[in-house]
Amino acid sequence: MVRSFRRGAFAAVVALSLAPLAACAAGNGAQSLKVKPDSQSVTVGDIQVQNAFVLTQADGPATVSARLFNNGTADQTLQAVQVAGGLSAQLSGADGGGTITVPAHGTVLLGGKGNPAATINSGVESLRDGDVQKAVFDFSTTGAVAMPINVTPAAGFFEPYGPSSLPTTTAPLPTDSATATATPGTTATPSDTATPTGTATPTGTATPTQ
Repeated sequence: MVRSFRRGAFAAVVALSLAPLAACAAGNGAQSLKVKPDSQSVTVGDIQVQNAFVLTQADGPATVSARLFNNGTADQTLQAVQVAGGLSAQLSGADGGGTITVPAHGTVLLGGKGNPAATINSGVESLRDGDVQKAVFDFSTTGAVAMPINVTPAAGFFEPYGPSSLPTTTAPLPTDSATATATPGTTATPSDTATPTGTATPTGTATPTQ
C-alpha cells in the first residue's frame, strides 16, 4: 500500500514537471502567447490608470495608450500627460477637440481608431524601446496620477493603438461658389443689359402749304 502511494506521488511530480515543457512545445501559436499584455495599475482617489504604454514607430510621433477609469460620481477631464521627465503629449478627443472627458462610473481608452489620443510629436528620440519611463496623468479633480510606463514598438498587438491609428487630415477641396470669376485675358460683360430695341423717329413732318 505504501509502495503504491509512493509510485502515485512520483508520477504526479513527473507530470507537473513536464507540463511547462509541453506548453513551450506548443510553439508560437499557443493560446498562452496570445494573452493581452498587462502592465501596472495605479489608483489615486476616484481615478484608476492601467495598461499604460508609450508606443513608438521608426520615424514619426509616438502615442500614449492607457485605460482610464473614473469610479467617482462626477465627470473628470484628462488635462495633461507627461512622459520621460518633460515630454508632453498633445491631447485630442474622439471628436477632434482638445478635451478628453472620463465620465462618472465610466472608462476611456487612449489610442486606437475612433478613440481619444495622446500624441508625442517632439523629443521622441529620448524614448527607447524596452525602457520604463515615469508617466504623469493629470486629471481635473484627482490631480496627478504617476506610474511607470513601458516603452514598446507599435507592432503586433499594439499596432492598432499606435501612431498609425491617428487620423490624417487633408486640405478641403474648393466648393462651387455662387459668384463667377473672370478668366484671364477676358473681361466680364453684363449678359443682360437693357438696350433700346426701337426708337421713335418722326415719319412725317408738317410742311407749310402755300
